[in-house]
Amino acid sequence: MTFDLAIIWAGIIGFGIIMYVIMDGFDLGLGILYPFAPDEEARDVMMNSVAPVWDGNETWLVLGGAGLLGAFPLVYSVFLPALYIGVFLMLAGLIFRGISFEFRFKSKKNRHWWNRAFCWGSAVATFAQGAVVGAYIQGFAVEDFVYVGGALDWLTPFTVLTGLGMMAGYSLLGATWLILKSEGHVQQWAYRIAPKLLLAVLAVFAIVSIWTPLVSLEVRERWLSQLHLIWIFPILALVCAAVLYRAVKRQKEGLPFVMALGLFIFTYLGLIASKWPVIVPPNYTIWDASSAPESQLFLLIGVLFVIPIVLAYTAWSYWVFRGKVKVGEGYH
Repeated sequence: MTFDLAIIWAGIIGFGIIMYVIMDGFDLGLGILYPFAPDEEARDVMMNSVAPVWDGNETWLVLGGAGLLGAFPLVYSVFLPALYIGVFLMLAGLIFRGISFEFRFKSKKNRHWWNRAFCWGSAVATFAQGAVVGAYIQGFAVEDFVYVGGALDWLTPFTVLTGLGMMAGYSLLGATWLILKSEGHVQQWAYRIAPKLLLAVLAVFAIVSIWTPLVSLEVRERWLSQLHLIWIFPILALVCAAVLYRAVKRQKEGLPFVMALGLFIFTYLGLIASKWPVIVPPNYTIWDASSAPESQLFLLIGVLFVIPIVLAYTAWSYWVFRGKVKVGEGYH
């Protein structure tokens, strides 16, 4: 039996990306919601609910990025020059919010500035991630495996919309996470904003669904030729949205967060189904972008040891810090 290493690596990196999105998405969303929290106590609860796990969540970003470089070097050689500014903004945002976790609790006089750093860093990082997704859908100007476009080609009205959509989506994840982890007036505030955020997400979802076939001919052909399969994922995403809305109205605590995760997962699967096996759109597949089989096999041996360890310590940290976060109590 022979194994297609390109497909195995595509599965590993796809898994790493969705793990990052769903695990770091809710703490980025809490940062976006920070200025709208009812009071400073609510902000303490929001930050304390993710303080023990946020840096572990970003392990998946490192794993996905390193795996992409080793297994599909063409992706790096095209995406980086095409997305330098977007990637820089994302990393700068992540650094700002990471610093604010530590300094906000020590600072009394200038705490409001660290609140802003947490919010702005989260918002910029999230917008950049959404814009990168939009740029991926649009495709890149590539000739003979070399990017030939400009530094700002990624910034279009479509990518601005996907960036704003990602901000709404992460905010929804953050609100449902807060429902799960908080109580009292903080939880009630999260219950109130969750339906509004869900409505914003569905509005962007609808506009992007109409707009995408206009910016990507390949996606349009895929949707029209495999209509019976492609539409499964949007329908499942909408089912998750409906269950989420009902669960929030009935003031369920865990189900809204699970359904928000489902909304992201099925949307992500729909994107993969629309593009597969193209990894550098519009023309290059995972096999075109692959490194030598010997390199992929060597890296695969290491990754097969690393992933179970990452999963184990992630599960352990969530188990240790399980339960409600109360006002006046926290990790720091």
